[in-house]
Amino acid sequence: MTGHPDDKWGWAGQLALSIKNIPTGPGDTINLQGVYTNGATRYNIQDLSGAGAFTYFGNTSVPGAYQSIGFGIAPDSVFVSGGQQQLITTYGVRGAYVHNWNPYWNTSVYGAWAQVNYNGTAKSYICGPGGTGVGGSFGVLIGATSNLTSCNPDYSIAQIGTQTQWTPVKNLTFSADFTYTHLDQNYAGTITYPGSAAIGKPAAVYSLSNQDTYMLLLRAQRNW
Repeated sequence: MTGHPDDKWGWAGQLALSIKNIPTGPGDTINLQGVYTNGATRYNIQDLSGAGAFTYFGNTSVPGAYQSIGFGIAPDSVFVSGGQQQLITTYGVRGAYVHNWNPYWNTSVYGAWAQVNYNGTAKSYICGPGGTGVGGSFGVLIGATSNLTSCNPDYSIAQIGTQTQWTPVKNLTFSADFTYTHLDQNYAGTITYPGSAAIGKPAAVYSLSNQDTYMLLLRAQRNW
């Protein structure tokens, strides 16, 4: 095979700290972690998004737009035919505090933040030399035509949440987990999104903007 880019190594580094025996109660803990990656994106983003690429939808006040849309695309690298791999850099922090009310109940509060950065060459591959998506691969990446006023694939994603668990007997746990997620993205303008029957979104014009999501997860877990 000819024309493919040279191999490149990606790497990730993490530092973690766990604080125990704190005065708020027996078994309470504080856990902190920092991470930096270069060409190894999943070691930072996967816990926040569950995938290397995701799309969020929301309301909009832009005339002619059906809804708003926000993208988070985080591969290990990007390249074009005849070019070399451009590694994606990410960094982030996460932490959690767990409080045990009694032997049966505990509550945790957690949060995380991560930043995804593309270098200048990678941005030119995606957004074209003019930085507006024309002549780049933006439309190929998202399957849409665009009318961008700003094309910048850099973004950050942040989460904060709380979980309460009840363990009435050994190996049986009921939990309620609430999470708020904020996507801070840097695209601006509108796109003609082709639609997706799988998620019930029609083909229409969507405005590009930051997005907020909320999730409530109720779970019963039995271990044998």
